[in-house]
Amino acid sequence: MKIRHVYRTADLDMARAALNAARSVGVGRDAVMLVARSDIELDAISNDYKEADSDSTPAAIKGVIAGGVTGLLLDLTAVVLTPMAPTLAGVGIAALAGASIGGMAATIFGAALPDPVRQAFRDEIKAGRILLVTDTDNALQQIAGPVIEATGATRLPFEHATLAVR
Repeated sequence: MKIRHVYRTADLDMARAALNAARSVGVGRDAVMLVARSDIELDAISNDYKEADSDSTPAAIKGVIAGGVTGLLLDLTAVVLTPMAPTLAGVGIAALAGASIGGMAATIFGAALPDPVRQAFRDEIKAGRILLVTDTDNALQQIAGPVIEATGATRLPFEHATLAVR
């Protein structure tokens, strides 16, 4: 399981040094990102390293599952309770429709929620600091953490399991 860790850097040079340090010890390109104020991100951070997560991917997964199960259960209930029961094909169609609607609704609502890192460290970001975010397993974190901190980056109190979907 990968855990998300956050480091604070004072400026862009320190952020780049910390990012390069993480990459040098094996943190993959898709497992390291930078979070900053929007003006800093637009002007100075490559799109490859921008952290632009919202809750949309996890919300979509949950919505598809919940919608599909709900559609399936409602249609199976209709099969059992009505004398003119829908066909089994209808059961499948209802499950797919529920999954589609649930996924779409959850994605829309999830996209409106800001990323947990941005929520937790809003003041740091607003002050112009750049955050380095890593998604690593425990073994790699034991190696990467000290190397990142050696660049002057400060580890912040944030450890959350992540899907690492980017």
